[in-house]
Amino acid sequence: MRKGVLIFLVTTIVVLGFAVHSVWTLLSLLVVDGREDAISRAELPAPNSGAISERPQLIPKIIHQTYVNESIPEHWKGPQQSCLDLHPDYEYKLWTDKKSREFIAAEYPWFLETFDGYRYPIQRADAIRYFVLHHFGGIYIDLDDGCNRSLDPLLAYSAWVRRTVPTGISNDAMGSIPRHPFFLKAIDSLPDYNRRWVLPYITVMASTGPLYLSLIWRHYSNTNPQGMDRLRILFPDEYNNHPWSFFTHHLGNSWHRNDVKLIFWLGHHWVLVTLIGFTVGFALLWCIYSTFILHRQSNSAKARAAYSRMPFYRRISSKEHLELTDRHQV
Repeated sequence: MRKGVLIFLVTTIVVLGFAVHSVWTLLSLLVVDGREDAISRAELPAPNSGAISERPQLIPKIIHQTYVNESIPEHWKGPQQSCLDLHPDYEYKLWTDKKSREFIAAEYPWFLETFDGYRYPIQRADAIRYFVLHHFGGIYIDLDDGCNRSLDPLLAYSAWVRRTVPTGISNDAMGSIPRHPFFLKAIDSLPDYNRRWVLPYITVMASTGPLYLSLIWRHYSNTNPQGMDRLRILFPDEYNNHPWSFFTHHLGNSWHRNDVKLIFWLGHHWVLVTLIGFTVGFALLWCIYSTFILHRQSNSAKARAAYSRMPFYRRISSKEHLELTDRHQV
């Protein structure tokens, strides 16, 4: 019995250890907030400050956006126009589905099979933004994000992304110089994360969306990049909700489906879900242990008892005992 319990405990520890190791990077997003790479509000000039012109401009003055075609929905024309009005000296690139595929085919043909194979259009919309930032540099902005002030102060950083709450980073607004190593890693890793999960939302988030980019961020940060290779983090107060913030947010989430409600519920009750998961896992291991190990031990004990009740077994046992006794006496 003690041996069986020991086997059960060792098996449980091994299984749990493997599970934790498999999702360790994902778990780290719960505790790592990127404060060490934050763009401090103190280092950002005020919207109308003369210090803006004194800052270096590393990122090219290009604004990238994506949509199915050039017919932008009415509720997004306002946010789009706000960015155009505030940046008359910026080049504007709208990446339609047709232009995106032509660009991938011409500049990154090794990715075309993966690009065409994505099940959901939003995956292609996610992926193209990483490629155009890597190739051209500039600033990518989702169509449901408007501009609240000039983005010139953000040109002083070689690469930046937006922090999200409660975990990770987002891909709805990003800036980069051409060929930045973070976006090189982002495009290079896309084929490895191209997996289909049960729910569409998880498939998108983990293969090309914010969760994917957050995992790449953690792996990239572990290499301790310095200088121009560093990725800076723009926190919510500098992103929106304040007069000095850079962006305004409007109606979005056009690709969300019904499974999103379940995901959001799980996200709000993650502690309960985790406890239930461990309980179910422990119960499953106990059932396996009870079925195989305890059942086998019970059958072995019953077999020994049955043999001991057989007359020939008792005679043989007695004879062996006599022989052993005689040997010791010689």
